[in-house]
Amino acid sequence: MLKVILTNTAPVATNSVVGDITDLTTGNGYTAGGNTAAIASCAQASGTTKLVLTNPATWTASGAVGPFRYAVLYNYTAAGKNLIGWADYASSLTLASGDQFSVQFDATNGALTVA
Repeated sequence: MLKVILTNTAPVATNSVVGDITDLTTGNGYTAGGNTAAIASCAQASGTTKLVLTNPATWTASGAVGPFRYAVLYNYTAAGKNLIGWADYASSLTLASGDQFSVQFDATNGALTVA
């Protein structure tokens, strides 16, 4: 199972497991450990593998959530909860009560392509 967490700690290339990242704490509509991003498809063609994921559930704030700047994709079922990648939203975001936030994966090009 793959999951997405939100963090305000900048991931770096030496981070390899979710424990290297500081997840937001549970509260106000956010649950530590993040939301599931299910595998929609994973296919290989001509030596290139493309992983397409469903978008994780939307977080709806019931009070302040954040700040966070990064959405981090990781393998929840792996023993070390290995990191896969992250998105940088360029500045820290804080959700106010009633605000919603969702991570949108590219359904055409996939969340990850390996050649």
